[in-house]
Amino acid sequence: MLPVFGHTNPDTDAIASALVYARLLTRQGVEAQAYRLGELNFETPYVLREAGVAAPELLTDLPAGTAVALVDHNESAQSLANLSELTVTRVVDHHKLGDLTTAQPAYLRFEPVGCTATILLALHREAGLTVEPVDARLMLSAVLSDTLHFRSPTTTPRDREAVEVLAPVAGIADVEAYALAMFAAKSDLGDTAAGTLLRMDYKVFPFGDPATPQSVQTWGLGVIETTNPGYVLGRQTELLEAMDHARAEDGLNGVLLSVVDILREHNTTLVLSATEEKVLRETFGAGTQGGRADLGNRISRKKQIVPALEAYFTPQS
Repeated sequence: MLPVFGHTNPDTDAIASALVYARLLTRQGVEAQAYRLGELNFETPYVLREAGVAAPELLTDLPAGTAVALVDHNESAQSLANLSELTVTRVVDHHKLGDLTTAQPAYLRFEPVGCTATILLALHREAGLTVEPVDARLMLSAVLSDTLHFRSPTTTPRDREAVEVLAPVAGIADVEAYALAMFAAKSDLGDTAAGTLLRMDYKVFPFGDPATPQSVQTWGLGVIETTNPGYVLGRQTELLEAMDHARAEDGLNGVLLSVVDILREHNTTLVLSATEEKVLRETFGAGTQGGRADLGNRISRKKQIVPALEAYFTPQS
């Protein structure tokens, strides 16, 4: 049985794509099973309930040499701790190529689209397989989530076309109403601990030139996408404490937490210390007031935040 999983701190795309890809592989004669590498955020359980699907089993480790398939990630810092000891046979992803290495040729499918599920729709078509209604709902949900219902600059025409194709198969007549219900579920944060809020959509990135390891810095970048940013920003003190704890616990050079107002398409980033303040000012020209930096419409970590930080920490000679 081939384990299929997305990244740690999984979002809707990581979970939905693992479930869909595992079923697709099984239909093609490769027995596969979806897993998750962390706790679900608040949006994904809503999606799974609406689809009538149970959450994948939590996976914490695998024996060295185990064959695995990755979806929605390919960097070791975002995967199982012993990924380098596993045999990666397949990757379906829409992120940049990271530090992935394989001991043998692998099936790799990378495409610059807004969501892994968009690629999975293409794989169904190429295999000549119809999309089952439950998989259509999962893929549709993933595309809406990752693109913020086409608000994100990562959105491509193929993502829009995927939603048009999947919605009738999934039985969703009003896509906008469904997307808003998803975002409402994501925003229902209640009394969730600040540390949990920080790590719900949180990834660690190495920045700098790998050829000079002493220059490499490691940063934690968290994102909270919400229709109620006032609630999140009202817990700024707690969140800054959680960020400080994460920086110390993970041995990081810096931590940033972007609070993204989904409906206004606006990014307010919490600033932990003078280190983060300097980087934000020199990278984005963003000043800091009251522990917050206004990053305007930079709402995509993948397309607007990470590439700019990579350029900042790896200056051209």
